[in-house]
Amino acid sequence: MTTATLARLAVFASGGGSNLQAILDHLDALGAAAPAAPVLVLSDRSDAGALDRARARGIAVEVVPRDRPEGIAAALARHDVTHIALAGFLRLVPEEVTHAFRGRIVNVHPALLPAFGGPGMYGTRVHEAVLRSGARVTGPTVHFVDARYDEGAIIAQIPVPVRSDDTAATLAARVLAAEHALYPRCVAAVAAGEVSLGADGRVRGTATFDFDRAAPAGRQTVPAG
Repeated sequence: MTTATLARLAVFASGGGSNLQAILDHLDALGAAAPAAPVLVLSDRSDAGALDRARARGIAVEVVPRDRPEGIAAALARHDVTHIALAGFLRLVPEEVTHAFRGRIVNVHPALLPAFGGPGMYGTRVHEAVLRSGARVTGPTVHFVDARYDEGAIIAQIPVPVRSDDTAATLAARVLAAEHALYPRCVAAVAAGEVSLGADGRVRGTATFDFDRAAPAGRQTVPAG
């Protein structure tokens, strides 16, 4: 893919940035075939570890405080961003941004949506809720982002078994490994235009991913809408 057609990717993160790192590593592995160039890491916390990861790679960083949500759109404009990946960003993205980037903004959630999603459902809270429910299967969901928490069209999921001796921490670790396999590949597929969001709100396109590491479910396919 030529430089002229590369998607200009912003990654939003509030924490350490392990999913950011997975995205960077995947794009590196694709080399000249990478469909996106990471141009910005944005956080609502000045101490977020994701910012350090970005600085180490020479990627621009922006900190937008929670009380200045209008700063998000301004930061995206400054860096000519075309696509957004949320990677542990613990705030609702302003509707002006989700509207402007419809079909070009994605998120990963650590449960099989529509279960265990919505306001306040993030991190350890999700895995604790899964364990309390008695569910035997969980796993990450990658979805397009709209104006409501965790309600955008689902792109792909990986089932991860819940073991009888699991704690929130052990379950979180296995789900995170699956996230690191699934999310970068979905980000790349959306950036390449292989997967898109139709006018009817359904996911269009099919992309097949081979997971050589994580894959509790082996080979996964993003279904056509």
